[in-house]
Amino acid sequence: MNTPHSSLLIAEIPESMDGMRLDQALANLFSEFSRSRLQQWIRDGLVEVDEKNLKPRDRVYTGQQVTLQVIEQQQGDWQAESIPLDIVYEDAAIIVLDKAPGMVVHPAAGNYSGTMLNALLHHAPELANVPRAGIVHRLDKDTSGLLVVARDINAHKSLVEQLQARSFDREYLAVVNGVMAAGGTVDAAIGRHPVQRTRMAVVSQGKPAVTHYRVEERYRAHSLLRVKLETGRTHQIRVHMAYLHYPIVGDPVYGGRLKLPASCSSQLADVLRNFRRQALHATSLGITHPVSNEYMQWQSLPPADMQLLVDTLRQDVKEVTRE
Repeated sequence: MNTPHSSLLIAEIPESMDGMRLDQALANLFSEFSRSRLQQWIRDGLVEVDEKNLKPRDRVYTGQQVTLQVIEQQQGDWQAESIPLDIVYEDAAIIVLDKAPGMVVHPAAGNYSGTMLNALLHHAPELANVPRAGIVHRLDKDTSGLLVVARDINAHKSLVEQLQARSFDREYLAVVNGVMAAGGTVDAAIGRHPVQRTRMAVVSQGKPAVTHYRVEERYRAHSLLRVKLETGRTHQIRVHMAYLHYPIVGDPVYGGRLKLPASCSSQLADVLRNFRRQALHATSLGITHPVSNEYMQWQSLPPADMQLLVDTLRQDVKEVTRE
């Protein structure tokens, strides 16, 4: 059973906030909490101004005393599970993980256990009191690479604000079908597919989505790209690459038909046929640390299966060049 944690915060309305709306004043006085959370606490009667409950839009004035009862409720009925995590960095505020392909990040229908969230609760039980156990951004189940997790409310708020301001630096490596001539940018809104609701698609009424990409290596029928996200929509890179007609190798949803180079070796054919997940890896992550305000960046090499794919594609080019 989840147990709420309660604490009482007290502040006085300064002269600079005289006549300000209550929710705006609280956002300044208690900046560690989001505006939406503070508004909900006002509506729940957890905020008093001179011992009276007000509405979010009510005005407050110099010298009034504000009391805020902070209720931190554990999130969901998630269970801590002893599952190995590849932690590349951690301190009192954040944890940076290198997620393996095949690991689900957050519990959902069909995946209530065995997820990264379950593993995090075992590694750091205090995450039970942070929204979504500190997870502020995700990777698809079969995408590998770097993720950052907030260990407390202050860090969570900072990371969410960085995401909203598009100041996270996130780069991916992707192997796509087709030989791409040059890099570029895709600026195309993404939303639910109008017919197949489990898929995402480029749609006019979708949310803004911007993806930058450049060609790292070219092979005979494929390309290795370095992709940088400006926004973070569901399946964004996978959808945008398919939209360009360069779908990601192995993508079971957006990848299209298998493509083999002409007269390729049986080894390359086997590697391509047996690559059953999207060849997508979050290789670089950069953030501003929530406490020190220092810019920090981490790098991650592709996992063994994706490295084998790249190495075999390179070898195929060498063998053809020697002939």
